[in-house]
Parts: sequence; C-alpha cells; structure tokens
Amino acid sequence: MSTTLTAAAGGALATHAIGKEAPPPTTGSIAHFLYRRQPAGPFIDSQRGDKAFGYADGKIFLSEDNGRTWTGGTAFADARNIVFSCILGNGNILFSAMAKLYLSTDNLKTYRQITVKDADGKDYIPHTPKNPARPGWYFHSLDGVHTWNMKGANGRNAKDVEMLIWGNYCNVIGGATPVNIYYSTDGGKTVKIAYSFGQNPYNRDNGSGGGGTTGTRLGNPDNRVICRHIHCVSYNPAENAFYACTGDHDKLIVKGKGKEKSEKTRECHWLRGTYNAGADKWSWKVIVSASPNSRYKSGGINFVDGKLYWIADANGPKPHDRGVFRCDPADIANPAKHTRLFNPGVESANMIIHNGAILASHCAPASPMATGIIYSPDMGKTWRQYDLKAFGRRSPCRINRPNAEGWFRMDLRSGWVTPADVMFIKPKKKGS
Repeated sequence: MSTTLTAAAGGALATHAIGKEAPPPTTGSIAHFLYRRQPAGPFIDSQRGDKAFGYADGKIFLSEDNGRTWTGGTAFADARNIVFSCILGNGNILFSAMAKLYLSTDNLKTYRQITVKDADGKDYIPHTPKNPARPGWYFHSLDGVHTWNMKGANGRNAKDVEMLIWGNYCNVIGGATPVNIYYSTDGGKTVKIAYSFGQNPYNRDNGSGGGGTTGTRLGNPDNRVICRHIHCVSYNPAENAFYACTGDHDKLIVKGKGKEKSEKTRECHWLRGTYNAGADKWSWKVIVSASPNSRYKSGGINFVDGKLYWIADANGPKPHDRGVFRCDPADIANPAKHTRLFNPGVESANMIIHNGAILASHCAPASPMATGIIYSPDMGKTWRQYDLKAFGRRSPCRINRPNAEGWFRMDLRSGWVTPADVMFIKPKKKGS
C-alpha cells in the first residue's frame, strides 16, 4: 500500500538517531554556506538529483522532491540496521542492512535480496556470526560518492556505463567483518567483489563489535595484504583507473613461537585498480603502504582536471603528517612531489570536491570543535574552518554529491562512527 507523507509528519516517523525523538530544527547561514538539519521524518540516508532514500522503524521511503514529501512506506523489518544505500542513475536503489544487500527496481514498491558474487563468479555468502546481533558491516561505507560514468565499462560495445563501486568501513561496531571492494555495472542487479583483503588476525569474529585475536578468521586466506577497513574508493577518468585507501594501524603479526618470529604489518595502504570490461576482471596493485601517522592514512580521494586530491587522517605516534594534499596521480608514492594545500590541524577521512568547492570535516573525538567543517570555495586557494556547535559533538561523514537544489547531504556520527543525525550544506554563490 502506498502512502504520501509530508516532512511535517515526522512525529510518526521520528528516526533521527535511529528511532529517537527528532532534535529541534537547526538552520543557519555563515560566510560560505547555508546549513540545516534534515527535517523531521525518515532518516535521509542518501540522495541523488531530486530523489532521496530514507527509513524509519520498520519501513523504507522514497522522496522525489528532495525530502519534502515521502512516498512508499514499504515494510522493511530491518530498517534500523540500514548502513548503506545508493540511488543509481537508472533509478534503482541498492541498500543494505548489516550483512544483507537489497535492490529495488520500482521505486521501493518491492525489493529483493542480492547475493554477491566473488571474483570467480561464485556466491559470496557472509559468515555465520558468533553473535547474531553483530553480523558485520559488510557494506557500510565511510565515503558518500559511489557512482561514476566509466569509459568502456560495457564490455560488448565499449560504451560508457555507470560503475557503482565502494569499500566497506567495518570492524569498529556491528561485528567483525571481512574487508572487500564491491562493484556493479548493471544498475545493482549484479554485485561482485572487485578486491578482497586478507585475514586480519586482529579482527577475528569473537562476537565483539570490532572483533579480536580469537574466533573465526575472515577474509581472503590467499591475500597477505590486510587492513581494518576501507576509507575511500574513487575514480580517475583521466587514467580510467580506481584508487582506494585503507586504515588503520601497524600490527605485529606472529609468524612462529616467540616475538622473535614476529613482523610489523601495515594496515594503511593505497591501491590502484583497473577494470577489463570485456573479461569482467580487475587488476589491483598496492602502490603505498605506510604508518598511521602519515599522510597515507587518509580519505576523501578526489580527482579534478587530472590532479589527485586527498585529506590525511593521520594519528598515532607524533608527529602527525596532516593536511589536504594535491599531486599528479603518478606521484602519490613520492611525498616530495606533493603540495599541502591546507593543514586543518586535526585528522579527517572525509572530503568531497564539487564545482570548485572543497568540503571536508573534523573527526569529533580528535577535534577542539563540536562539529567541525573545513571549507574552500576556490579549489584550495583560500580556506576557512567552522564549528557548527548547534549540532552537538558530531563527526560528519558519507558526504553525498549535491541534490538538485544544491545541498550536500552528510551523516552526523556520534563519536566517529555511530549514526546519529543528518546535516545539509549549500554553498553560497559568489557575492551572495
């Protein structure tokens, strides 16, 4: 049964902080942009053009007017566990609840569960969790841009098609999880694994939120490259190549009895991948592995006019090599060829560039600000940092491209990872 709800009907749908009472409206205007808390109603999880995907307890919703009204109200019992969604160019909606992935091809009138395929085309079945309440964040992402028009991604006639690609940010809460990069070239109908990281001995499934050193091993047993989770996956059209970066720490891996048989293993990597559409095969190479206090523990990978931009999430032992950086993609492994555009003084793994504006955020637990926003209106020539205190102590992440009205959407997380609220930011036009 279809229903239409206005934003003002939020009393029945209050899902800010996943089912808690919606906080009071927050709107404001500062030098460079307008900002606002999402209106009362479904938790707005993603957006594209005029459309938005939202959820409330036990239901999922679609808006076709940027969240003003909502249609559908389709029953979905696991709505409070939704951790990922993406609206595809053909109108399909892909979304996940913890370890399960779903696709709707009819504006949420119906949906079906999707079984991911591994690199060999076999069904990829999530592990049986030790704690059923913590099955793992198999599909949750930290970044908020997952689709690109890729050159020749249709193997039969080499036409450009939309590539959906993302990596899971996991092993923090929600249960121990294998780390993968996923992709689809057919509007989400078929989702496959582009790359699978190895079995991290520190993220075994022991029933806890992030896993530990005992329990079921998860991941690709044939891959020695391990990480905790993926921070970002992005596409460079100039190279027709994809880049991914991971976190978080340096780990001591025991190779035998006694510490003398141990070696330090990195979790912070940069990978470069290319896709052969005709063969439906990927080729990935680790191009950098580095310590967590370096600029390579990072996120917010963007490409503009052939240049690579990113923001450092450096922490751990001091000194911290932080900042917003730019270089030619071929020079990513050579810090001497990098330009630091700005140093916000804090760690961050979230950044988006759109129409010359750079928008990034602070990680709240490491920031002197409550809700810190980093902003440049002119591709890094000038910078400002703002503290949007009215939102409380929050970490913005999962920044979506602007909707049809020019508003970026982003999650506001308590701590740095627990879903709590949604904020929208709209850059001001010059002279306004």
